[in-house]
Amino acid sequence: MKRLVLLLTIVFTIMTAMAQNTINITANGQTRTAVLADTQAARELAELLADGPITVGMSDYGGFEKVGDLPQSLTTTNRQTTTEPGDIMLYLGRSIVIFYGTNSWSYTPLGKIEGATASDIRAFLSGSNVEVTLSLTSHAGVDEPVISSADKTPEVYTLQGQRIDLNGHPLTTLPKGIYLINGKKQLIK
Repeated sequence: MKRLVLLLTIVFTIMTAMAQNTINITANGQTRTAVLADTQAARELAELLADGPITVGMSDYGGFEKVGDLPQSLTTTNRQTTTEPGDIMLYLGRSIVIFYGTNSWSYTPLGKIEGATASDIRAFLSGSNVEVTLSLTSHAGVDEPVISSADKTPEVYTLQGQRIDLNGHPLTTLPKGIYLINGKKQLIK
């Protein structure tokens, strides 16, 4: 029974984590949510944002996009793409591009502001230069770890269901991420 509960908890945690692959984009006092792409660059962006929000100065380019440089390069997996309004792409490994029009070029997908029209995005990113802040959305249902002497040998699992043996080390030695600790989802920062 205990294993069944643990298995169901792991499945629920994985489903919740997959549903939370979003980031917030704030510009001109408004915030939009973007769904991250299934790319290494998008995962690296999320990891970067786990350390805190990033503000990027973005400028108009070509009458169809805003572009600005991230603080570090991300892994590229470029492919020929025709963009749509709301698409968020990586260009040359370090430039983030948010489209309010269309373009056909070789990009690495980062995400998409879903349901937004060209005029919505243009208004959201109004001005020839705009400061855009990227941040993680909250992790609904994920608790901060509570570390006490009662947690002498906690049961720790990855979201993939793999048990982690801490070998007497504290929970704070785990890499950043979401874990199941004693059957409860917890975020290690």
